[in-house]
Amino acid sequence: MQRKLHTAKTILTALPYIKRFTKKTIVIKYGGAAQINPDLKDRFAQDLVLLYLVGIKPVIIHGGGKRINTFLDKLHLGTEFKDGMRITDEKVMEVVEMVLSGSINKEITTLLNHHGAKAIGISGKDANFIKAKPLDDGKYGLVGDISEINETVLENIINQNFIPVVAPIASGQTLTHPGYNINADWAASKIAVSLKAEKILFLTDTPGVLDKEGKLLSSLNTDEVEALKKDGTIHGGMLPKVNACLEAVANGVKQAHIIDGRIEHSILLELFTDEGVGTVFSQ
Repeated sequence: MQRKLHTAKTILTALPYIKRFTKKTIVIKYGGAAQINPDLKDRFAQDLVLLYLVGIKPVIIHGGGKRINTFLDKLHLGTEFKDGMRITDEKVMEVVEMVLSGSINKEITTLLNHHGAKAIGISGKDANFIKAKPLDDGKYGLVGDISEINETVLENIINQNFIPVVAPIASGQTLTHPGYNINADWAASKIAVSLKAEKILFLTDTPGVLDKEGKLLSSLNTDEVEALKKDGTIHGGMLPKVNACLEAVANGVKQAHIIDGRIEHSILLELFTDEGVGTVFSQ
């Protein structure tokens, strides 16, 4: 009986948060171990179906860097990075699109549909809803900087009670243009802003932003982040994620979160508990 009462109390603890977020849009950047480990993939799908069933409107943007690396190696094309960006020529772009828009995107939509949600996979090329220009005047090849998002395309999908699953590929300027490879963190941030999302969550392979002693910083604002950048606490691969969070909250998204996707049901723990499991950013 005690166990049953504990379960009931856990559900009731989540109730205020469910009420708060019902009918709200929440953007989730899906990557890291949560996208690779079979058990974590299954838990992720369960979390998304629960959000969907209680009336929350999730939108998923996914990456796929490790799988792209694997395919490029198989094709003996290799991988070159500069400033953390994948140098993307036309041959690499073909593989990027095949992996992101084809393999990974359809795997995620199939997983969600299997668990009882209705998901539709698209890329920014569909209906030209994401347009881009060369990042830094083409310094990284076909890596793009988003110039326009037609959020109506996503809103129409959401209003038909589907979960959009977005591959971060953007349209080019001409009919024959191969398209642009877009950093998934930045794509997620831009999409969250365009949809006026309540929250954006980044699933990563780290507990969140850590201080110099390795302890989790549970909340940060813009000034605190700038100080942590200056003293080197925030560096390397965490920088683009933190910058994407700041970009989102600076442009109307109420809160941005970096959470540990290696923890089962981390999305539910972050959204529906008082303590949360990651770092939350606000203005």
